[in-house]
Amino acid sequence: MKKLTAKQIEHNWELLIGSIKDNITGDRKDKVLNMYDYFKERMLLAPASGRDYYHNAYPGGYVEHVLHIMKFAKQVAELWKKGGANINFTDEELIFSAMHHDFGKVGDIKHDYYIPQNSEWHRNNRGEIYTHNPELQYMSVPDRALWLLQHFDIKVTDKEYIGIKLTDGLYDDSNKSYYMSYNPDWSLRSNLAYILHQADMMASKIEYDFWKYGEPETAADTFLEGGKEATHKKVSKEILKDKRLSENMKQFKELFPDTIGEKTNG
Repeated sequence: MKKLTAKQIEHNWELLIGSIKDNITGDRKDKVLNMYDYFKERMLLAPASGRDYYHNAYPGGYVEHVLHIMKFAKQVAELWKKGGANINFTDEELIFSAMHHDFGKVGDIKHDYYIPQNSEWHRNNRGEIYTHNPELQYMSVPDRALWLLQHFDIKVTDKEYIGIKLTDGLYDDSNKSYYMSYNPDWSLRSNLAYILHQADMMASKIEYDFWKYGEPETAADTFLEGGKEATHKKVSKEILKDKRLSENMKQFKELFPDTIGEKTNG
């Protein structure tokens, strides 16, 4: 299973926060930063899925996946634009929707969405590194994402709402009436949802390939930053000394001693 070091986890977090500062505007930026500060401890270690053969089922996997879909969303949108498609959404709407398409996997105000699978049998025989938290009220991931944004008073446009809701495409049966409407008046009026779904599929399938075949050396850091060499030298001492983060790392390593590639210093 792929491992992220504590430095890589922190570096990815800094990239995500930087993307908020660079792409979100107005007072919404401050509200988004406030929400991320609230969930910071949880998001740093959150996985993107629960099973090793899905995608990014390891500490830090959620943030890494979000960085991937934001990168691919920009590339896919540019491809659609070059092909002559109607691009009637802003760059901010594209990045904001990609950034929050899976935000429901953070959990709710008090509870994580994923918790470590304590059953050795399930880990070894079913690849369940994590399991869903039974303390959570059931919601679909997009519905929980939209609920959390509402809870933190973060307004979304109609395009962002539909984009986040429909990112999973027809993998979510509730999306069928949006994607397969036979009434032209009910068809989607923006291509944002299609672009986000394609970007999410790219990110998830490439992450799966990394698990199955190994990550190519050329993809290590440039995968995140579009060809620019990434460095992990600028590591926030504040994060590495965060006692809560250190305690979470310690707890996780007790169950999965070989998962996180580098310990933090408490």
